[in-house]
Amino acid sequence: MSGAIGTSPIGQVPIGGNYVQSYTASDVVNLALKNASLLGVGQTALTEDINDVFRLLNGMLGLWSRNRWLIWHLLDVSVATTTTTKREYSIGPGGDFDFPRPDRLEGAYFRQFIANPAGSGPVDFPLTILQSMEDYSQIALKYLTTWPQAVFYDAAVPLGQVYPVPIPNIANCELHVLIKDTLNQFPTLTTPCQLPPEYFEAIWTNLAIRVAASFPGASITDDTRRLAKASLAIIRKANAQVPRLLLPTALVRPPLYNIYSGQTY
Repeated sequence: MSGAIGTSPIGQVPIGGNYVQSYTASDVVNLALKNASLLGVGQTALTEDINDVFRLLNGMLGLWSRNRWLIWHLLDVSVATTTTTKREYSIGPGGDFDFPRPDRLEGAYFRQFIANPAGSGPVDFPLTILQSMEDYSQIALKYLTTWPQAVFYDAAVPLGQVYPVPIPNIANCELHVLIKDTLNQFPTLTTPCQLPPEYFEAIWTNLAIRVAASFPGASITDDTRRLAKASLAIIRKANAQVPRLLLPTALVRPPLYNIYSGQTY
């Protein structure tokens, strides 16, 4: 390969008293090309090849953003409900929930603000997630207005639609949904990216595998494949958050009273 590309040194950037690894897309692209045996010591890549690998990089990050175990944080986003019987709330850039459009909801709850002199704050009521349009279609009174019990998310494009069921028409309330945070794509080759330090190795090794699958003559070593697999396993372990198991009401027996201890079990 010939041509020119500028690279930035991989350094440590202080954030809130801690240091995190900072790097650019150019750093990742060059490492991937070297480990795919397409770039030797002292060589530079063609601009066309750099741009192709750059697109592979952003495509990979876009796919990773849909995996819960690759995301270390959930966003709690909210919208104030109205008393005008609004049936659905859009989610996406410019929508009622002005955040990147998620592929699904991870959780939801309804918050009521109460004037309480004791200052105990608002009260939250969990909402059941309806997982499919088929479930939502089974609801007979879709326009019933009262206190919500569930929520359905239609992952439409470009804006998803959140349907509370029943439709809330209560003042001083908010509808909250939990969505995955986004692994931001690189806007340019020179834009610094700041992620948890364990992501750097996972990104360049898995990008190298994609480069080897896309460029004729490229090859990848078994060591790189093992590094790619191990780094993703570490991220999975670090991000694992297993929610408490809940059973359907019909399968849960009523509590029994122990006359000796005075407790239920």
